Amino acid sequence: MIDKSFHIITFGCQMNANDSRWLALSLEDRGFVRAEAADAQVVVINTCSVREKPEQKVASALDGVRRVTRGDPRVLVAVAGCVAQQMGGKLFSPGGQVRLLIGSDGLVRAPGAIEQLLAEPELRLSLLDFTDSYEERGQVRGAPVPVARVTIMQGCDNFCAYCIVPFTRGRQKSRAAASVLEECRARLKEGAREICLLGQNVNAYGLDRHGDGSTFAGLLACVAALPGLARLRYVTPHPKDMGLEDVSAFGDLAPLCPRLHLPLQSGSDTVLKRMGRKYDSRDFLNLVERLRKTRPDMALGTDIIVGFPGESEKDFGDTLNMVHACEFVSSFSFCYSDRPGTRAALFPDKVDPAVSRERLARLQSLQDALTRRLLEKRVGQKTEILIEGRSRRQEAGKTSWQGRDPYGVPVHLVLSGNTEDYTGKMVPVIITQSKKYTLMAQQAGGLCAEQSNFEKAGPLRKDLPANPCAGKAKKNFTPGA
Repeated sequence: MIDKSFHIITFGCQMNANDSRWLALSLEDRGFVRAEAADAQVVVINTCSVREKPEQKVASALDGVRRVTRGDPRVLVAVAGCVAQQMGGKLFSPGGQVRLLIGSDGLVRAPGAIEQLLAEPELRLSLLDFTDSYEERGQVRGAPVPVARVTIMQGCDNFCAYCIVPFTRGRQKSRAAASVLEECRARLKEGAREICLLGQNVNAYGLDRHGDGSTFAGLLACVAALPGLARLRYVTPHPKDMGLEDVSAFGDLAPLCPRLHLPLQSGSDTVLKRMGRKYDSRDFLNLVERLRKTRPDMALGTDIIVGFPGESEKDFGDTLNMVHACEFVSSFSFCYSDRPGTRAALFPDKVDPAVSRERLARLQSLQDALTRRLLEKRVGQKTEILIEGRSRRQEAGKTSWQGRDPYGVPVHLVLSGNTEDYTGKMVPVIITQSKKYTLMAQQAGGLCAEQSNFEKAGPLRKDLPANPCAGKAKKNFTPGA
């Protein structure tokens, strides 16, 4: 075991990955070093409760840590994230290695708690209380990364019937716009070329009581205007909260990429109502139409739950029809499973698991066909990719690189100059081949046509108000709009 060493295991969403990054850099600022789990003095498991059987996955991870550390009681194990918030003290066991629980709002205090626990081996701490407002974390400086992820809000107020997030990450709390912009500037100064804004419901940013008068559209405009920014993305919006200003931003802000992950969840109006999503299929299609009217090249991804309680074969057919109509380039789809504490866990008419799995297979087959067709259309096009690092697909005597195009699709290509590090560089390419979920490309000279169109998406807004991130009240979509 290496003194003052740590290892972090991360499950789940980009917010979890961002939390783990902050914790790792904060520990390094305090003199800790990274190590493999078998050698680490501190092991943190950052958990997710969105997908199926989260408690079993955490138990399996704890068993794995116990096995590689031989149950050494000197090893401090911390469980962070949604499952820690959900299970609480159940994760403590007599003589066990788990001595720290970290909730979503407790992360800011985790580095100090870890140091305290190492100094007091008999102590256990639980950082699971929710705070009244977003508590700013100290700025940490890490190795330059091409894509920086910046959290703009925490929690959610929607309470969809199936979702555990309001219970595990709390009610919505927006960060102050000045703090978001300060972090974005710092990440760009470190060398990032792309920023992705993160939140459970990003386009509700500023609408909670913690807001400082800023709107999501206003914040987007402020971030888009930062010097050095090449690309801007965000995840995840809620269709019911996506106002006209949010849609217009795709035509107004040049760095805002024409790719959006827009969760549908179901194509059935009956199921959407039972889910508590507060939109119907027509609302969703209207939103898709407006997005593509603003950006005809818009690429959409989505989330879909199959087998929600009461879902009939007709309901599922409506979902398939919506997937066809929206032409999603990708989707995260999975079978419904109960989450303790949610309304849907109490719903009758649970769908037989075998039926859910069969429907999921049909949905994923449809999505694979759509993805394949949409990617095949890209062959021969010019675009520009942001290199994120070396590709796992290496050819003998050559160095292959991986990046993403403006539409978020992974692209692999071989670049000349094996000794040069292309990480963080924007490279014009021609798409030469489509794979199942990725593209192959070769380097092209000059400014590519697609990048030219991307840059012509619209000028950066110059008519910002005195408070540049403030804006008008949202105008949302209505049926038939």
